[in-house]
Amino acid sequence: MDGQTAVVTGASRGIGEAVARRFAAEGARVVACAREQDALDGTVEDIADDGGDVEAMRADVRDEFDVERLMETAARGSDGGIDVVVACAGVYHGSPGETPLADDAYSAFDDSFRTNARGVFATVKEALPHLAEGARVLVPSGSVARDAKPGYGSYAVSKAAAESVVRQFAAEIDPTVGVVDPGAVATDLTGGQGRDPEDAADLFFWAANDAPAEDVDGVVVGLKEFRKATA
Repeated sequence: MDGQTAVVTGASRGIGEAVARRFAAEGARVVACAREQDALDGTVEDIADDGGDVEAMRADVRDEFDVERLMETAARGSDGGIDVVVACAGVYHGSPGETPLADDAYSAFDDSFRTNARGVFATVKEALPHLAEGARVLVPSGSVARDAKPGYGSYAVSKAAAESVVRQFAAEIDPTVGVVDPGAVATDLTGGQGRDPEDAADLFFWAANDAPAEDVDGVVVGLKEFRKATA
């Protein structure tokens, strides 16, 4: 990824942090954002200590003006625009698997949508004017967005909406926009259950660089496709 610029939202923890680390290790200039400045600074400092080209920018994907500034900043420091965007910012209100939809507070439902679905919309929309030729935008999701499972409430609904946002953008714009499903990953959103986030980062690296664009655009790619392609 030498010479490429990558923007990673939700980069202070979980999948976002692992992706930011992997992309930086592969030579990309990474612009990492999150809502919590202290946590973000810690992540960026660690990546820089390992020799990565990374910069922190606090941004809240619920605020389109924050996202606009994020993309403008990333593009200004690039050679030809933003090459990869990974929209990892997300929230889960409550304990994973223990939040039935009927029990969700309206505030939790609204914030889940504002972050997980509208945040993806804002991230793609504000990135568009700054994307380089051949750029890719990747959005993490999971089976909970497609297969109804009890106890995931507004989180599952908001992730399903995010996947719909991706499909609609893919139908209407030229840059590649796709969903990446790494399966269960051990993050705060899964209560620490699942595979190592670094394994998920391998999948995102493949989707951002090696997977054919037509195999990513407007669809969901996951471990099955990754393992088949890299076997």
